[in-house]
Amino acid sequence: MKELQANEASVGEKMLRLSVETGGCSGFQYAFLLDSKTDPDDRIFERDGIKLVVDKVSYDFVKGATVDYVEELIRSAFMIL
Repeated sequence: MKELQANEASVGEKMLRLSVETGGCSGFQYAFLLDSKTDPDDRIFERDGIKLVVDKVSYDFVKGATVDYVEELIRSAFMIL
């Protein structure tokens, strides 16, 4: 995130937005996207200068969880632990 912010300084501050979406028969799935806006009912968490934004409905599903960025041999991704 810090690298992205440094490369795109003219775009403004980007935050990582986490949302929980319905996944049909498989239940729920997590969605991550970069966002520069917040809503009044969003929860904002910050660590080491990186902001994570979670909407009110999604927060109920992820409270108490940890978001981590994992780099493996075959993929790199944000994960909910």
